[in-house]
Amino acid sequence: MTAISTPARVLRGPLLSFAADPGDGDTPAPGSVRHLEDGAVWMVNGHIHAVGDYVELAPHLPAGINVVDYSGKLMMPGFIDSHVHYSQLDIMASYGRQLLDWLNDYTFPEECRFADRVHADAVAEAFLDETLRVGTTTAQVFCTSHPGSVDAFFSAAKRRGLRMLAGKVLMDRNAPDGLTDDTLGGLADSERLIGDWHGKDRLGYSLTPRFAPTSTREQLEATGAVLRNAPDLHLQTHLSENEGEIAWVSELFPESRDYLDVYERYGLVGPRSTFAHGIHLDQGMRQRLADGGASIAFCPTSNLFLGSGLFDRQACHDVGLATSLASDVGGGTDLSGLATLKGAYQVGQLLGQPLTAWQGFYRLTLGNAKTLHLDQHIGQIREGGEADIVVLDPQATPLLARRTARCQTLAETLFALMMLGDDRSVYATWAGGQRVHARDAA
Repeated sequence: MTAISTPARVLRGPLLSFAADPGDGDTPAPGSVRHLEDGAVWMVNGHIHAVGDYVELAPHLPAGINVVDYSGKLMMPGFIDSHVHYSQLDIMASYGRQLLDWLNDYTFPEECRFADRVHADAVAEAFLDETLRVGTTTAQVFCTSHPGSVDAFFSAAKRRGLRMLAGKVLMDRNAPDGLTDDTLGGLADSERLIGDWHGKDRLGYSLTPRFAPTSTREQLEATGAVLRNAPDLHLQTHLSENEGEIAWVSELFPESRDYLDVYERYGLVGPRSTFAHGIHLDQGMRQRLADGGASIAFCPTSNLFLGSGLFDRQACHDVGLATSLASDVGGGTDLSGLATLKGAYQVGQLLGQPLTAWQGFYRLTLGNAKTLHLDQHIGQIREGGEADIVVLDPQATPLLARRTARCQTLAETLFALMMLGDDRSVYATWAGGQRVHARDAA
């Protein structure tokens, strides 16, 4: 991996990082949370050289090292988004459709524009500007079926020194001519992209069949063969988001006992497989996903906006099925991880499954990193880890400042941020030891 040289710096201020799952109780599990009132993060060449109480670390710092003071703020690991379509940035807030109509009316026409590399470059830059502005430093990203859309995204991410997963959408049927690829040609394009980008700097490749209805059996089979031969690749697709979608899958694949079986038949259910949504599943299907080591990306704002349904997080937990949090973006309402937490809390309340702030921020950081098998790199503020950090401002808005002024505990402050925070709450974002966003920068 090519190292990106960055100046040594120290970030000083309150610090919160998770070492393990805090559980679902009001009090986090012992040893799961590291909170420092006056912490210091010493960053050297994109990694965290040391972390601890500032008064203890200060005597060991080199003379003249730049110390960035974040007193009154809260430093956390950079947020992680496990499922997002960068190509849908410009169709957010498109009115009133459920999934299949929304795809045909808005998504597919928009994605056709990505045949133009200049357009893809511009949207990739805008998308990354927005993700960093909301504190997201890593995402698993759907590009479009155009190989240039992947080159555009990875080029922009590489220039910024970001850790990202992404892939070319594979779909060889049931989409406009400008979006469908050749059954084997789409895989050949993917293999070229894997060679060019996978494992380069902080980038990784996700094989990306859009969803079962837009891929032939031959394309799904070929995708499974690539995955078997390269187990370090990720795979991302969609599963059981909408009842109309499920009925369509049953018509297209009558030989399969259910939607999940389509993916199982072609070897697509594995430890690095992320299935977006997974709302309409029975417990047997959840168990099969868990047994395969796969995970579900919970996209609450999208599920609510498109009227897809309520995701049963507890049912997944009961069978040991890993879940992550995601924005989805075009079908959702916000790229912000804080907005995702707010939506997840609201969905949970409707199902009698309240989401604590401890569990929410764990999921947005170390939990998502573990689910994506990236926790050896990101998800914690720890020695040796990559220096991806978001700095939150509990007084970002007048209303938030009024609320947090009355908070007596860290848990209360976190919950206030989760419910009242937005992009203004992100004071700064650091990725690979570089400041990549500052709210108050001129």
